Amino acid sequence: MKKVKKPHYVDNKEFYRAIVEYREACEVNIAKGIETPRMSNYIGDCIQKIAVKLSHKPCFINYSFREEMIDDGIENCIMYFKDFDPNKTKNPFAYFTTIIYYAFLRRIAKEERVRYTTYKYFNDVILTNVGFDILVDSNDNHLLPTQMYDNINHFMDKFESKERTKKEKRKAAKDLARFYEDENEPERTVPDRVDNKEPA
Repeated sequence: MKKVKKPHYVDNKEFYRAIVEYREACEVNIAKGIETPRMSNYIGDCIQKIAVKLSHKPCFINYSFREEMIDDGIENCIMYFKDFDPNKTKNPFAYFTTIIYYAFLRRIAKEERVRYTTYKYFNDVILTNVGFDILVDSNDNHLLPTQMYDNINHFMDKFESKERTKKEKRKAAKDLARFYEDENEPERTVPDRVDNKEPA
């Protein structure tokens, strides 16, 4: 028996049609000099479904700030909605999925930087000034599990390594751009020596 294919959670054709209709309505209102209409609930619902579904992927689902990731994705879709050109593509699902995906990555990078700053403050300020005695009580019992402290150090080392790699790539890109600028710059010709002495 042939397996019945389940309908996709977002109907790409209907999604595309709704976007085209909305853009046409916006163009009519702009021509009349009146305010553009509000985006339809259907379009908003499709964008929300894409964001929520993507957040359940294995690479995103375990983040504690997943709701913030979803909010960022939806906000970015609204921000770049006008850049979707129905004449160039009929696949709004792919377009908005890409926007949401990169919004997720930006949120993760932002949260990791905040986390790194917190850990670095803990290491540089608290442990440096107070010492490791703060991690044990009067009976020499560890208040912070050793494994947790190791995880903190591992995260910081990994974050710093990633930042160094980014910095090296940016520097390499700048050096390469400077190299091509020098290569394309026309050679300067040295003018022949001009004798300014007046003839006798």
